[in-house]
Amino acid sequence: MPRGRPRKDAAAAAAAQPAKPAKPTKGSGNGANLGFEAQMFLAADKLRKNLEPSDYKHVALGLIFLKHISNAFEAKRAALLSEDPAAAEDADEYLAENVFWVPKQARWSYLQDNARQPTVGKLIDEAMAEIEKANPGLTGVLPKDYNRPALDKVMLGELIDLISGIAMGEPGDRAKDLLGRVYEYFLGGFAGSEGKRGGEFYTPRSVVRVLVEMLEPYKGRVYDPCCGSGGMFVQSEKFVESHGGRIGDIAIYGQESNYTTWRLAKMNLAVRGIDADIRWNNEGSFHKDELKDLRFDYIMANPPFNISDWGGERLREDTRWAYGPPPVGNANYAWLQHILWHLSPRGTAGVVLANGSMSSAQSGEDTIRRAMVEADVVDCMVALPGQLFYSTQIPACLWFLARDKSPAKTQGGTLRDRRGEVLFIDARKLGALVDRTRKEFADADIARIAATYHAWREGEGYADVPGFCKAATLEEIRGHNHVLTPGRYVGAVNVEDDEVPFAERFAALKAKLDEQFVESDGLTTIVRDKLATVVADV
Repeated sequence: MPRGRPRKDAAAAAAAQPAKPAKPTKGSGNGANLGFEAQMFLAADKLRKNLEPSDYKHVALGLIFLKHISNAFEAKRAALLSEDPAAAEDADEYLAENVFWVPKQARWSYLQDNARQPTVGKLIDEAMAEIEKANPGLTGVLPKDYNRPALDKVMLGELIDLISGIAMGEPGDRAKDLLGRVYEYFLGGFAGSEGKRGGEFYTPRSVVRVLVEMLEPYKGRVYDPCCGSGGMFVQSEKFVESHGGRIGDIAIYGQESNYTTWRLAKMNLAVRGIDADIRWNNEGSFHKDELKDLRFDYIMANPPFNISDWGGERLREDTRWAYGPPPVGNANYAWLQHILWHLSPRGTAGVVLANGSMSSAQSGEDTIRRAMVEADVVDCMVALPGQLFYSTQIPACLWFLARDKSPAKTQGGTLRDRRGEVLFIDARKLGALVDRTRKEFADADIARIAATYHAWREGEGYADVPGFCKAATLEEIRGHNHVLTPGRYVGAVNVEDDEVPFAERFAALKAKLDEQFVESDGLTTIVRDKLATVVADV
């Protein structure tokens, strides 16, 4: 079995644990502690002055990218100089090892030397243009508006100095990892600063980790039809690496309709050294499917929720709608069917959607959902807690789809025959607040959800846990009119599994309410006495 997977008994134990909210602690992986990346972000954010986060995002991320590729270039150049000085000036020597060629006046050391010059904005723009010219794969990707009058050049110089400290003196792989971590943290930080608008390009890391840990993309093609800034791909590569696999074992494909977001994705993947085929067109995956002839082993997506203007009226007869034409006024079931259509014969998918997709009966969505359930392509449903996303307070869920649920051997383990069954997981009680408005899953939450799914799929160590998980038959789902909300199936938590029995909690709440009633009566009396005094004085 690949390294890093929970043992069967550990999986069973994780599945049986009661759903207690995790407390944010230092090193828990939920971002609550003020680590290196957070300190860097706060320092950078102080420099932006009156610049909006949506604009400053590209300023800061572009410079982090420039620092990364310059670091990688200088490390490779030093190695070549020690072996063959002539080769150090051959761009092909760098490109052969997935290292971008960086012209002399585009190197970070040159920009750092000129960071305090009033012409620094012009120098950065010229550097970005020269890098794109030398590396066709980056054409149109890098920001080139650092010289605009609205951008404070003193702030730019201070930002260069700040970023210069990242990975200072670290060896190649360590430096790359640190820069990648900072880039990833900045993406999340800017998504939080921008709120709803920022959330459109960024899926919270803990949600992505749930998808990746459940699907286990060890080997094959990975696809995201609305890839945003590329977080699904970064976590997929991390998964392979942490489980002892080779990064080259997965091939990454994606499509994005927002040009600015596509540029973020290209830079995000380049910072990580990830080779990927990410396509852009402004028509999107529905109307101009760039990869229509390809099928994928793993698909992970966080489509925008409940889109009403997706142009569905022009696609009524599309071959992708195997389970029924999606409603013109909502794209949720268009995304699900687009993804199913792109799955390979043994492919699996994880999709983030609004909770309404699990139960809606509007515009024929219930008919499509029934057809999908009866075709046995729904593998697992996960209800998520609120406040996980930057972009919306709409409750969300995860759909896990499978083309074929018959027994199979995979790199992750041996899968049992799951035909005629769907696993329901209610994870609404998991997660913890990391600030006033947003929650994240802790490592233990992610492990519990993933272990439950794997134990069920593999048939070893799984058991229904009231209030958390339930393996339901198609007959049971028919009894609920094909509604897929986990709460309908998992039932209530057993009293002995809960921290405090209901009777005790109810008694405590009643006592508290009685206290508040008494306090209210006392305040009422005081107010009346004061009013009487005022009237008497008049």
